[in-house]
Parts: sequence; C-alpha cells; structure tokens
Amino acid sequence: MRKHTRTFKKGIHFPDMKYLAKDKPIEPMPPSEHYFVALSQHIGAPAKPVVEVGATVAAGTLIARADGMISANVFSPVSGTVAGIETRKNKQGANAPFIHIKNDFKNREEFMPPADVSDARAVRERIGEAGIVGLGGAGFPTLVKLSPSKPVDILIINAAECEPYLTCDYRVMLDRTEEFVKGVKILSSCLGVARTVIGIEENKMEAYEKLRAFDGFELILLEKKYPQGGEKQLIYACCGRVVPAKALPMDVGVVVQNVATALAVYEAVEKGKPLYERVVTVSGKGVAEPKNLLVKTGTLFEEALDFCGGISEDTQKLIAGGPMMGTSLYDASGVFTKTDSGLLALTGEEANVSQPSNCISCGACARACPMNLMPMYIDFYALAGDFKTSEKYGTNHCIECGCCANVCPAKRPLVQSIRLAKAKLREKAK
Repeated sequence: MRKHTRTFKKGIHFPDMKYLAKDKPIEPMPPSEHYFVALSQHIGAPAKPVVEVGATVAAGTLIARADGMISANVFSPVSGTVAGIETRKNKQGANAPFIHIKNDFKNREEFMPPADVSDARAVRERIGEAGIVGLGGAGFPTLVKLSPSKPVDILIINAAECEPYLTCDYRVMLDRTEEFVKGVKILSSCLGVARTVIGIEENKMEAYEKLRAFDGFELILLEKKYPQGGEKQLIYACCGRVVPAKALPMDVGVVVQNVATALAVYEAVEKGKPLYERVVTVSGKGVAEPKNLLVKTGTLFEEALDFCGGISEDTQKLIAGGPMMGTSLYDASGVFTKTDSGLLALTGEEANVSQPSNCISCGACARACPMNLMPMYIDFYALAGDFKTSEKYGTNHCIECGCCANVCPAKRPLVQSIRLAKAKLREKAK
C-alpha cells in the first residue's frame, strides 16, 4: 500500500534516471596533482585572495576571504603550494579568478577547533568562518539564512533531490546518516525553531526508513514530481504556507536548508572542518561507470569523468548539475565548485536536442508552470525586445525550473528567453 504523500500544484512527471547511480556508495575521488579553486563559488561577491604565489598551504587553509556579507570564505582543498592566482574560464565560459594549488600529497590539514554546539552565536560564527553556502542551489551564504530578520518557527531540510540522475543527497542520507542528522539538529538548535521537517521524495524509501530511527524532526514523504525541491514548492508541500511573490521563506516563518549543507554544518561545528569538498553524482548513459564521489573543490571535470571510466563516443551533452537547472558545458575543462551537485554526460538519446519551431499556442507550458506563469508570453515579448511587457507576465518570478521547456512540443528554449529578459531588466534597473 502506497504511503500518503504531499505535493504542490502543477509541475511535471518524468523518468528520474536515478537507477544509474543510486546504489553506488560514496567513493572518495583519488587526489590530483593540480586544483584550480574558484574565488566565486557562491552568490554575491567573489572572495578576495589572502595568499601569495609560492605560499605553503594545508587542506583547510583559508586562501580567499569573503568580501562582504553576501560572499563566502574559500579554502585550499589539499596541502601543497600556491602555484598561481590566475584567470580561467568558469563553467559558464566567462573569465573568472582562480587560485591554482599544486598538491604535495602530504595530506596536512589545518582545521579549526570544534565550536560549542550549545552556543547559537558560536555556531553561526563557525558556519560563516567555514565558508558554508547552500549546496543545493545558488550558493547563498548559510550564515545569512541562519540570521533571519524576522521570526521563524519551522526549519525544512530539502531532501527531495528532484532533479533526474542526481543521487548525492540520497547517498549522504544512507552512508553518513548520523552525521547528517547531527547537522540537522545543530541547524534546528541554532535557529531555535519549534518544528523541524525533512521533506523527502517517495523514490528514496530506503533513506526514509533509515531516518525513522532518529528523533528530533518530522519526516514528510513527498510525491515524486518536479520541481518538488523548489523552495516555494517544498514549503507549500511540507507546511501549507505560501511564499508570496517577491517574498522570502522567512517572511512566512520558514528557513530551508539542503542535505549536503546540513552535513557541512556538522563537519564545521563538531570537527572544525571548512567546506572544501562535497559529494557529487557523476552519471548519465554516456558515463562508463556512474558514481557518487566525494570531490574536492577545484577538481577538473575531466579527471572525475576519467575516474568513472570515461565517456562514450555518443555523448552529446555535458552538464554541471542536473539536466533541468544545471549548466551546459562546452567541454570538460571546468572545475567543481561548492554548488556543483553533479556532472552528467548525456547521450544523444537522453539529450534529445531538437531545433525549435514556432509556438503553437497549446498552453502546455502554462499548465506545467509551478509558479502559475505564462511562459509563452514572456518568451514572445523577450524575443521581441519588449522586456517591460515581459515583466508584466512575471519574468522575475520565474524560478527557471525548466518545466515549460520540457513539455513544449515546439521545443522552444523558453528558459533561455526568460533569462535574457531577466538580464535586460537588471541592466535597466542599474
């Protein structure tokens, strides 16, 4: 008998493709000789370097300091030498600053002393010091989310992991259960909330059953539907609260954190370990041996793919992240950052790349949109250069989940049009 599940309105169903990697336990990525650590691994301002070329560092050494409130510290992932502070292409293809670390393979570590778990202020300070950001999305600094300007009474842990292929959060809940739960309890205590909820999709029953052995939180089983892990959709499904347009979760008394973020919080608070590595899923039918890897920031994508047996000749698309909201890559020369939850190699069959045709006004995109927008009109006005009118149709309310483009029979790149409109509206607002 199927257990009762909760969900949100609209959204889409499709094969989740998680079978490729869900049964693969977390495996540490072998050390590399060179790491290229991005100074912008989070939303907001890039961190500023605090080391010079030639400096000796250990795993956990601060190499770049947060530049302002919306920024985050960056740490060396290995012991070795600062070989350079240089400009490289990031995964979006733009020039960006990186610190090049040459590994000495001595495995020296430079951690902080454990923080006092019972002291909320000390916990928040440690989370900021450790450079922890949201590991399920844009990389918003966790310290800021734990310092809400309005009262909150609910903490929701986003364990939906609704993107196809990705299974890294699932494996964290299975392979590092106790550490994850401790991280959840640290976050709950820090916020002082009355209620802590873990929202988990019904395709993760093994993790659901394992978590039932612990107390201190509620487990809510969610329908397998995309984008179940969208912040506003998750909040509605878990506690029935609606986050208004232009509002934040704290405006309805909620803070949302990710599974991987909870694990990072545990490591920073109880072990003094800064955030310089995370679990990622390397998957897709183009990957010879899909895996869930513990990867250090600054690791080259191509090295992770090689460790997974390489990619097949019919690989047509590389994606950092998930197939719906991830970033398409022009090659595998990029590197992992804090916010990368996956690396996918999709075959032509999976990528299903088609040439767009004219809109047929079927309304499928509007029926699928979880934000109740009309993407076809935003697309129309964006391509016409009428960004002011596109804004009236809710351009800035779009969460870029990709539901509209996924269901469009004309294969129109609706998300790209909406992103264009957003960018032009930002330019105009300056």
